[in-house]
Amino acid sequence: MLEAGGEEYLRAGALPHMWCPGCGIGIVLGALLRTFAELEYAKNEIVVVTGIGCTGKADDYLSTNALHVTHGRALAFATGVKAYKPGLKVVVIMGDGDSVTIGGNHFIHAARRNIDLTAIVINNFNFGMTGGQASATTPGGKFSSTTLYGNPERDFDVSALACVAGANYVARSTPYHGWALKQHIKEALCKKGFSLVEVFSPCPTNYGKYNEMGDPLKMLNWLKEKGVSREKYEQLEEPEKEDYFAIGTFCDRNSPDFNSRYEEIRARATGKG
Repeated sequence: MLEAGGEEYLRAGALPHMWCPGCGIGIVLGALLRTFAELEYAKNEIVVVTGIGCTGKADDYLSTNALHVTHGRALAFATGVKAYKPGLKVVVIMGDGDSVTIGGNHFIHAARRNIDLTAIVINNFNFGMTGGQASATTPGGKFSSTTLYGNPERDFDVSALACVAGANYVARSTPYHGWALKQHIKEALCKKGFSLVEVFSPCPTNYGKYNEMGDPLKMLNWLKEKGVSREKYEQLEEPEKEDYFAIGTFCDRNSPDFNSRYEEIRARATGKG
């Protein structure tokens, strides 16, 4: 159940949702709606942008403004929305395929521009909806429907990529760490500039099966055991780090966002600066 007020952001009659048992997308969506309620956002001031794939179905359940776009282009459309209507609260919900595989170039430049929106990347380590193919975040050596003998490629560190590209706020959590996840989303929404919340949530139907991770409960316990604080992660020896991942806040800064810089330039161009 949603906390008081959260249910108003759900479209009447939309439930039950279509995601597989054990999928973390519903938990992430619930955390986002609870945050909307805590921040007392009006539905007409929110725009949720989604692309294609399992995560791209999130807008089906919302009564806010929503924009459902093509694969890999969610951040490009969201950038246009925010540039044209800076007062809107723009949230982009993507999978790893949408964000950094098909949409990698848009991801880098949205962070570089420091456009004032919140990106939530639900990283399930594969293309879930189309059969479990390897994506840019499938770990090296792991298995998918297109890497049956192991993935020869190295994977993107999505959070590190956002930090070095210029994002103002970057954090990582999991569906297991639900309250911390909601807090990260709240901090991201309140931060001026490009904010990223990455959510490690392995696909139970494809990635989990190919990598023998067990049932959804075992996969949830895997997130509990392997997700450690940044401080603890940095204390691990290099071989050990391969078995764990860091959660928490990775960068938090206050560089000027795109709209602020644009308004300064426009004022100079019109003689008002």
